[in-house]
Amino acid sequence: MIPILQISILCFALFAGISISSSSEEEETIYKILQDNGLPSGIFPKGVTEFTFDGETGRFSVYLNHSCDAKYETELRYDTNITGTLSSANVTDLSGISAQDLFLWFPVKGIRVDVPSSGLIYFDVGVVRKQYSLSVFETPRDCVAVRRENEVESSVLSLHQVDETLGRNVI
Repeated sequence: MIPILQISILCFALFAGISISSSSEEEETIYKILQDNGLPSGIFPKGVTEFTFDGETGRFSVYLNHSCDAKYETELRYDTNITGTLSSANVTDLSGISAQDLFLWFPVKGIRVDVPSSGLIYFDVGVVRKQYSLSVFETPRDCVAVRRENEVESSVLSLHQVDETLGRNVI
């Protein structure tokens, strides 16, 4: 009976040790990975549902529930899937983020922080590099769902159909 009691105590101690060590580990997030690579966590909005990151190549994918817009010094639009390559203070081969300038949307191809003490972050939008204050991107922003043009058209069509059934033609 004593050996059974000793085995039971040993098993309990092992399971308790496993649960304690797993709860003390910090869950890695895309925001933490950005910070570990010298980038501010706010370059991605709140609401990241899932992400993948290959530490060897730096390739990442970030997933959001829906496309959305976030307001910084300018407005940024995030697709549901954002991909790129992460290296020290630099994101290259970026897709899934667009920046608004003069009522036009330009795809952001890269993001870089030259010297953190400069307080500047640069967005490569193809033709030019847009410069922003690094402090603006310190924390992730709320992101408002984007309503696509085809959604607007379909809602107008359904309004038109409702009006036809009522015998009116508003549109």
